[in-house]
This record gives sequence, structure tokens and C-alpha cells, in this order.
Amino acid sequence: MCGIVAAVSGRNIVPVLVQGLQRLEYRGYDSCGVAVYADGLKRARSTSRVAELQEQVDLEKLTGSTGIAHTRWATHGAPAIHNAHPHFSHGPGTVGARPGKIALVHNGIIENHEELRAALQAKGYVFDSQTDTEVIVHLMESLYDGDLFEALKAAVSQLHGAYAIAAFCKDEPYRVVGARAGSPLILGVGKADQENFLASDAMALAGVTDQIVYLEEGDLIDIQLGKYWILDKAQKAVQRDVKTVVAHSGAAELGPYRHYMQKEIFEQPSAIANTLEGVEGITPELFGDQAASVFKDIDSVLILACGTSYYSGCTAKYWLEEIAGIATQVEVASEYRYRTSVPNPRTLVVTITQSGETADTLAALRHAQSLGMTQTLTICNVATSAMVRECKLAYVTRAGVEIGVASTKAFTAQLAGLFLLTLALAQSKGRLTQSDEAAHVKAMRHLPVALAGVLALEPQVIAWAEDFAKMENALFLGRGLHYPIALEGALKLKEISYIHAEAYPAGELKHGPLALVTSAMPVVAVAPNDSLLEKLKSNLQEVRARGGVLYVLADAGTKLVSSEGLHVIRMPEHYGALSPLLHVVPLQLLAYHTACARGTDVDKPRNLAKSVTVE
Repeated sequence: MCGIVAAVSGRNIVPVLVQGLQRLEYRGYDSCGVAVYADGLKRARSTSRVAELQEQVDLEKLTGSTGIAHTRWATHGAPAIHNAHPHFSHGPGTVGARPGKIALVHNGIIENHEELRAALQAKGYVFDSQTDTEVIVHLMESLYDGDLFEALKAAVSQLHGAYAIAAFCKDEPYRVVGARAGSPLILGVGKADQENFLASDAMALAGVTDQIVYLEEGDLIDIQLGKYWILDKAQKAVQRDVKTVVAHSGAAELGPYRHYMQKEIFEQPSAIANTLEGVEGITPELFGDQAASVFKDIDSVLILACGTSYYSGCTAKYWLEEIAGIATQVEVASEYRYRTSVPNPRTLVVTITQSGETADTLAALRHAQSLGMTQTLTICNVATSAMVRECKLAYVTRAGVEIGVASTKAFTAQLAGLFLLTLALAQSKGRLTQSDEAAHVKAMRHLPVALAGVLALEPQVIAWAEDFAKMENALFLGRGLHYPIALEGALKLKEISYIHAEAYPAGELKHGPLALVTSAMPVVAVAPNDSLLEKLKSNLQEVRARGGVLYVLADAGTKLVSSEGLHVIRMPEHYGALSPLLHVVPLQLLAYHTACARGTDVDKPRNLAKSVTVE
């Protein structure tokens, strides 16, 4: 995940900026850089570690009291110096050898960067990189008229997508401006030298300041020596609470949240944005240099996973068979490794794991390899893990550190990676048209915004949780793509609230579960507006006819409305094939708030561990 550190101070701030990058190294990165004001714009960038960047800084004797720094995953271009942040603006017709006025760093995805790039190129702006970030810095220069904050305000009004931005201008020393929408950004209020800071994570400022302001969605900020201003998304001046935060590690930073699980649920827009950074189009190379040849040779997929990761694999089975036309089998890793199976050397073996160290999944992978199935790929959140090292191909999700035992953002990031895999395989099999590819990529770019809309439903979910907290059992129903999401919702509820919960395909109600339905057995149904909706409605009527109480997550157009015994939460929009990523979020919130109401240990549920590295 990308990281940002920025500062305005009365002292040389470069050591603080570089130290901040070192504290953000846990996020993972493939390039880094720092820029300062020193009678103009000066910078150092590296595609190695922060330690190498430090050597550059020392060699060039880079100093300055205003600056920005960044760690970057390869996005919108390969991990190369010209794509590394910070980026400098250039006046129309100039090139990189002659920097312009503004230096900028950015996290997130700008969905409309291609359109903005074309418009700026028409005005004579020359681009040195393939990044969407460079679009922002040139846009700001094109709008600059002596006030950097006004240029930022004007620029963000044209941006579509998720972003955290920090920038400074050589014409206005001792000033840094920032903005956030879908990606985290905080203010650090300094204790000396009238300094102030911006960062993507409070950990970056550990030991420098413990006075932290968590910027809210849509905020704009202007920091100067000894003062700062914040505008909200309506561009009205606001005051945000200053919190005392003792940051020991990135994992330990709770911010304004009660628990890590809640924090991680709300980090899902940025986790998805980070996971999809750099995805301009669908190519096998997203999964590794050998992916193109591997994908052409395989004729089936075997998914191996445990727990929540298994449910993400179950969801992917629907995608892979419908969109890519590839026969797919999903196995619980701990079962697969101990049973006799029929190997197929043309199978792509896909492992899914948050940590990359899950013992059963690693063992299942090795078992598959021993049977001659050597075409292997992992969807994993830790680039340095054993799973990534042992698989031929990999897609590393960028959900960041997940501390809550009940996985949330890692799950949705896995789904995003698996959907990309589906599209890449469909393309390799000649089943993905250019128009379909463009539509899918556009929908994926919009996911962070769509997820933010779903998170806004939290107050309605809390009302449901008050009912569930009194129960000891619950049923979850789903059909098609959303049956695995019902399974995941039931798992979350049982993991942290200790309520017994089961999930079924809704069509199976008559084959047993209906016997359990009473007014004391709440029934949760996932009801997207898809081809199975009418079938699902019939299943819901079966529950109501037996006195059951329904809690339904319904898309617009389903014509389901709340009434006696029927509680409906309306989802903001229907999202087609990607709908599972949205519908799972209210189920995560339901489990979380039910657990809070019951007083359980949300982040450390009894008998469970985060990373299961033993059998």
C-alpha cells in the first residue's frame, strides 16, 4: 500500500520524512521518494528500499523545511524511477529536466485520468510517467493563480475516484495542501518549530507528534507554520477533534474506531482502491511474467483455501464458470490434502490466503504439486509470504495490515483479485470482448465509491443488531453468487457474537432448514436484483408463512418494502457481477454491532487466532 508523509517546519524536515517512510515500510512498496523546497523543487527517488533513498539524501545533502515523501506500489506503470513519487508539474511544452512549480504525492485511483490527461496534452502539457498522479499535478499547475489551496480545490472538483493528496509549491514556501476521498489522510499537529504534518497513517509520525486529527471523507486541508485550515466536502471551514495517539505500530492505530474490526470494515474502500491500483486493462501479466503461457495451457481451476478465504473461492467459482467458461472446483484445504483425488496436470491450482502462511493451505498446495499439478497461483495479502514464494504466479492484494481475527477487508480484497483473475482467464480463452473488458474495469474502478455508499447504511444495520443481540440462532439465505456471501455472513456472526448461525442456498429451505423457522429464528436474506430474484421471493414467502422474521438486503427494483415481520435495508445500487463485494459489507457490520451489543471481545474472539499456522 502506498504511504504519504508531508511536513511544514522551521527546521530541516528531511530526516522526519525519511523516518516516516521507514515506519510505513510494513505496508509494502516497490519505489519511494522525497521532495523538498530548497530554492526550488528538489527530490530523490529510488526503486530500492528506503535505506537506499537515505543514502541518496545524504549524498546529495538534501535539506529543506517543507517537503513530501511517498512509498509506492507499481501503479499505472512499472516500478521505475520516472513513475516514482513525488511528481513535479511542468508548464505547457516543457519536459522533466525543467521542473515546474508544484510537487505532489498521491494514494488511490483517479478513474477519469485518461480524459484529464488528453485535455492537458491538448494544452501542451508533457507527461514523464504513466501514472494517474502526474495528471493531478499538471492539472493543479494549469489551475494555479498564486494560491495553491485554491488550485487544489479546483482540481479535486474534476477528479473522479479515490485519493489522498499532498502537495506544495515553490512559489509558496512553508505551505502544504492536502485532500482525501476514499483514501486515508491524517493531520499531525507539531509540538515544536511551529511544524505541522500530513500522513496516510499515524505510525509515520510516531515519535514526532502524538496530536492527530483524522480527516473525514471529502476534507481539504492547508497546513502552514503554526496553523492549519480544514474545509469539509461542502468546502465549509470545520474544526476536527485533535486526538492524542500513541502509535507503536501501524497495526496498533485505532483512530476514531472502537475496535480494529470496525476500522478494517471502514478501510475497505481504500483497501480495494489499493488492490486495484495500476489496473488499466486486463492482461495476464497482472499475475506474473509466465501467466500468459500458463493461462493458455490450463483447462480447469482448482481453488484451495480455508475459512473466509474458502468463501471467496466459492464466489469465484460462479465468476470463473460463467464469465471465463472454465470448470472450477473449490476445496477446503484441510480436506483436500487428506483425500484421494483425480489430478489433472492442466489444472490451474489457485490458493487463497490472507497471511500466506496458513498451514493447511500450504500443505494442500504442496500435495497438489506432488500430484503433478505444477501450474500454481496465489491470491495473497503478504508479498513476502511462503505462499507467494512457492507459487509460480501471484496477485498480491493490498488490504494492508488486518488485526481483527474476523477477516473483513482482506476478504473483499481477495474477491477483487479473483475477479481480475476471472477476466484474465476469460481473455486468454477468447471470451472477453473489448467492450466487456472496458465495462468491467470501469465497474471495478467505481468500487471504492460504491463501498463508501454501502458503509453509510451503518445506522440501519445497528437497528437490526439490537434485535439480533437477543437471539441465540440465525439463518442466512442466498442464491447463486450470493450463497457464499450468506455463508460468510453467518461465519462472521458466529465468530464474534457467538450466536449459532447457519447459511443455506435459499432453494434448500424446504429440504430441512424450514423446520427451524420460528419467530425466535431471524432469517437474513441477500436479495440482489438479478435473475434469481423471483425464486428468492418465493423462498422468503415460505419463511413468512411460518411466522419467521425476515431481514433482507435488497437492491433497488426488487419491490421489497418493510412491513410486519419483514425488515428491508435498501442497497444504494445494483452492481451486477461485483454485487458480492457490496452485499457482504452490511453482513460484516451486522456481526460487528451485534457482538458489541452482546459485549463480546470483538477483535479477539475466544478460541480463534488470526493466522492459523498449525494444522
